[in-house]
Amino acid sequence: MITEDQARELIGQDLNTTDGDKVGKIGQIFLDDETGRPEWVTVHTGLFGTNESFVPLTDAMYTDGSLTVPYEKARIKDAPNIDVDAGHLSREEEAQLYTYYGLSYSTSESDSLYAEGGQTDQNIESTSRTDVYGGTNEGYDTSGPTTDDAMTRSEERLRVGTESVETGRARLRKYIVTENVTTTVPVSREEVRIEREPITDSNIGNAMSGPDLSEEEHEVVLHAERPVVQKEVTPVERVRLTTDTVTAQETVSEEVRKEQIDVNDDITNRSI
Repeated sequence: MITEDQARELIGQDLNTTDGDKVGKIGQIFLDDETGRPEWVTVHTGLFGTNESFVPLTDAMYTDGSLTVPYEKARIKDAPNIDVDAGHLSREEEAQLYTYYGLSYSTSESDSLYAEGGQTDQNIESTSRTDVYGGTNEGYDTSGPTTDDAMTRSEERLRVGTESVETGRARLRKYIVTENVTTTVPVSREEVRIEREPITDSNIGNAMSGPDLSEEEHEVVLHAERPVVQKEVTPVERVRLTTDTVTAQETVSEEVRKEQIDVNDDITNRSI
């Protein structure tokens, strides 16, 4: 059963059969005047959708933006020709439609059906379809009493752009490592070398200045160099992060919808 919330989305949607045939676009919704439940829809049929046929919502299913009914397309097109502009169904018209679609019909008051916007037997205030469904009864891409002799075919087209998104982060981190450095440094040392000189007239005075025989010691301090290591911190370079922009080609694939127009008459059935 189609709910009242779903009925708000029906106008202008496709009406299909369980056999997979597309009948046309839904034009009007007829509600039970007492319960307010959607009972009937009208669908545009014939060449360029100039006719509207009544279809019962009994056992109808609404999924994925289209309404499916358990009746053949030809049966719907051949439904009794009833004026949809009257805004309501009379008892006789209602019974005629029930009989045509093989449905049982009761003469109780609750079976009286009106188009949304019509007046009920209880003199309930009229509500236009515009107020309830958020749209008027004009258009729906069909030609009829309130439209011109052409319909508009639309299609979706891709508009591809770019946006900047964060893909990752790079960081500089400084830390200390230890390594061994080996180098060679020259070192010097003093060694003892004995020098002997003969007694001459120039040094005989120094040679004879002491006792004839004596014991003596002479001492020489020896020196040597040894490596001394000192450390100092020296700046060697500066490091910073920067970015380069690299342009590449990326393929984008997306589904787009477009409208097709069926030309239906008694001879041809083609799409443009």
